[in-house]
Amino acid sequence: MFDWIIENPDNVTEADIIVGIPSRNEADTIAFPTQQASLGLTRYFPDKKAVIVNCDNFSTDGTKEAFFSAPCQVPRIYLSTPEGVLGKGNNFRNLFRLICDLNAEAVVVVDADLESITPKWIKNLGEPIFGDYGYVTPIYLRHKYDGTITNNIAYPMSRALYGRRVRQPIGGDFGFSGELAKFYLEHDSWSEATAHFGIDIWMTTLAMYFRKPITQAFLGRPKIHRAKDPASSLGPMFREVVGTLFSLQSTLFDFWKDVHRSKPTAIFGFGLGESEEPPPVSVNTTALFSKLHDGYENFSDLWREAMTEETFSKLEEVLAADEKRFELPPVLWAHILFDMSVAYRDRLTNTDNLMESLAPLYFGRTLSFVKSTMEMGLGQAEEYIDEQCQCFEREKPYLLKRWG
Repeated sequence: MFDWIIENPDNVTEADIIVGIPSRNEADTIAFPTQQASLGLTRYFPDKKAVIVNCDNFSTDGTKEAFFSAPCQVPRIYLSTPEGVLGKGNNFRNLFRLICDLNAEAVVVVDADLESITPKWIKNLGEPIFGDYGYVTPIYLRHKYDGTITNNIAYPMSRALYGRRVRQPIGGDFGFSGELAKFYLEHDSWSEATAHFGIDIWMTTLAMYFRKPITQAFLGRPKIHRAKDPASSLGPMFREVVGTLFSLQSTLFDFWKDVHRSKPTAIFGFGLGESEEPPPVSVNTTALFSKLHDGYENFSDLWREAMTEETFSKLEEVLAADEKRFELPPVLWAHILFDMSVAYRDRLTNTDNLMESLAPLYFGRTLSFVKSTMEMGLGQAEEYIDEQCQCFEREKPYLLKRWG
């Protein structure tokens, strides 16, 4: 375990509630969530000992200075990995250690690039923890094409596997208990992918495994952050999120094998009167279609080996269509992901190569999702996503058969 770099100018030695803000080179954005966190803590938790923690990756752009310069009425701590140690998950690991050291009861984490956070986010993510919930995930309005990894992989897979309808398992804004932080610190499933962008799905999955009550906090306003075109380069995030999901699937087989249907998860602070529209997200559908077919050129042999003969045959039928008629239906997509998770478990190829081969298939499913929901409003698109999740649940016997 690496040493941390810590600056604690107020000499904080204990806390009831912590707000953590993970960052790497976020000097331009971190002041606003810091200010809003301070307002939330002083307004809604005036009787609690509070501290805001910037858990950083040794930023070189002035993030620390921006954090300490932000308008703030509560103590602050700057916590960093050493120079050269990167990864959002490593920032969280530092935070888990500090939570235990300060003996905090409740923790709220928010992204450093949030433009839409309000003080009430701190209330809705933190208050349930003092009411004996162990974990709180966000519910906010998002554009139907913001969060396509969530909509097409993380949500349907985690819901089918573990039987909990947690809508934003990798949302980036969470609440959790100090007890759960200790469990995270001691669990032996930590991996290189978890140390980076796999951390959110790792935390949500282990929270389900922890068996403490989970709730979802309605945050009201749309999440406004740096949204990307789903056709843009995925970078390491895709392989780290999906790799962590698949890795935990193997580790927790005894936990999910007997789960046959999902249960709804309670919503805290629910409100239906929001009319503010999330910012638009543009999608380059031609690029998605092209990347899928480039993937077939590069990975068809691997796909054939990883998938059942029937699944691969149906995939080839889908690939024969032009862009206008293209459709990769949810049932086929579920079978592809289930097959690839088995290939991951069996180390059919090295994990980076397997994730690289899965990315074009994800682009294909994203294209199909965009085409199917193009004329839909947010509510209709949400119903479509729920129907896809139900499809994954119905097809779970296929996964169990392949897994066996």
